[in-house]
Amino acid sequence: MATRGTNRARLLLVSLLVTSLLLITLDLRGANVITAVRSASQTILAPFQSAGSAILSPIGNFFSDLFNLGNTRERIAELERENEELKSQVILNENLEGELAQLKGVLDLAGKARFKTVSARVISKGGTSTFSETLVLDQGSRAGIRADMTVISEAGLVGVVKSTSANTSVVLLMNDPAFRVGVRVAGSQDMGVLAGQGRNLYSLQMLSASANLSVGDVLLSRGSSGDSPFVPGVPVGKIVFVDNAAGQLTKQARVEGFVDLNSLGVVSVVLDSRGNNPGDALVPAAPRPAPTVTVYVTPSPTSNE
Repeated sequence: MATRGTNRARLLLVSLLVTSLLLITLDLRGANVITAVRSASQTILAPFQSAGSAILSPIGNFFSDLFNLGNTRERIAELERENEELKSQVILNENLEGELAQLKGVLDLAGKARFKTVSARVISKGGTSTFSETLVLDQGSRAGIRADMTVISEAGLVGVVKSTSANTSVVLLMNDPAFRVGVRVAGSQDMGVLAGQGRNLYSLQMLSASANLSVGDVLLSRGSSGDSPFVPGVPVGKIVFVDNAAGQLTKQARVEGFVDLNSLGVVSVVLDSRGNNPGDALVPAAPRPAPTVTVYVTPSPTSNE
């Protein structure tokens, strides 16, 4: 039995050697047997390879997508954070641009009047236990600010300093019902007293019944003794209504303030007027009328029938 198994193994080995030699000989002679066998093998195995690829490819893509899902979510969160930062930066830039424009305007106004001023940012707006309309500034006594100093903006009068700490100041706004300021009419120099009414409309009572008032007249601060609390010549507002009721002892009117007290970002406190009275030099320039556009219409030529 062992001899028969050994003979079969030897026969198989000899057959394989003979077959190998035959294939090598044919391949060296240029026969296409090997190529044909390879081609046949590829033809037979190709459907199985395609089927395997079709089955395994979605599985591979699924695990790839699952692996990248976390990275995608992190990237989305990162982009959202960047977007919020950009929005905040845009808002900050717009705010800074607005403050710079206001600062330039108030410095121009103070420069015309030759006032010595210190500029400050508005920290908050609200009321106190004593007054309903106030501002808090980020400059105080360390910057030379004291109570009863005039506060101005690029458009004119804002109010008066009521109290200070080392680094802050509380300003009473001119629209507070407790606010009073002496004014004069630019040009005629007629004098009166302006009172706050809690909004951008003010009441004006003239000191003389013979005062001549007209809608559109500009009012300027009259100034106080020693320029405290008000320096002279600061624009206050313009008359929008004159009460001409008979029997009045004095003329009365309604005034619209030049300053929008709700949109202040930067103001200046007048430290010293240096004895200067700018007169009517700070009267706001009248707005230029819109240009007139002339349209020429050329008639179409009449056709001869």
